[in-house]
Amino acid sequence: MHSTSNFSEPVGSNIRIRVFKAPNDPDTCVRFVEGHQRLLEIHYGIAKVTSGGAEWTTHENTIVIVAENLEGTKVYGGARVQLADARVPLPIETAIGKYDSSIHTMANKGSAEICGLWNSREVAGLGIGSIFMARVGIAICDQLPVDKVFFLCAPVTVRIGKRIGGEVETALGDNGIFYYPKDDFVATSMIIRDPLTLNKAEPVEHERIMSLRQNPIQQKNESGPKGSLEVDYQLEINLR
Repeated sequence: MHSTSNFSEPVGSNIRIRVFKAPNDPDTCVRFVEGHQRLLEIHYGIAKVTSGGAEWTTHENTIVIVAENLEGTKVYGGARVQLADARVPLPIETAIGKYDSSIHTMANKGSAEICGLWNSREVAGLGIGSIFMARVGIAICDQLPVDKVFFLCAPVTVRIGKRIGGEVETALGDNGIFYYPKDDFVATSMIIRDPLTLNKAEPVEHERIMSLRQNPIQQKNESGPKGSLEVDYQLEINLR
């Protein structure tokens, strides 16, 4: 989960966080890809990461999470939950498979990955590109055939992974550590082994995630380090 930010106009006080199957909304997928790639290039000089490619936009087993304006015309950030299948490898497989081939065996049927987290500067400090997206990513797993969830974390987001019930997957790499997407960037492989019960999640996060599962359509005032937002959650996935 490598969260990034960008310079733009200030966001309003209301946003919507929405989920959908990637092929069901190609226009929003384009905005997602363009925003994510622009941030990686501007801030890190990274031309491409495995979670940033466009192949997932037509993938039936990729669920997209976006934070957008209420009109649905501007994407402020997002993430994806990609299910393992025989068609498209999980981004973590492509990212670290050349360093540790055991990821291909571990990412079997029933596996998923929360990937592609990003946010624009107008919501930086509000949690949109990190804890909100991670929380929603694991919350929607009860609607999916998932029994374990992987994610790659930058050093600053490892603590977020632990908050939602993750642990470092020490069986991969050097006790879970890889250098990705460049040699001077450290990535930590993490896993949630019980995405439905979340026994290792912090109590506050566990309560918030379960609230989103019980009421996937709700409006809530959410606070971050630098302010608060009224969030309209639309988390029911149309799986058709």
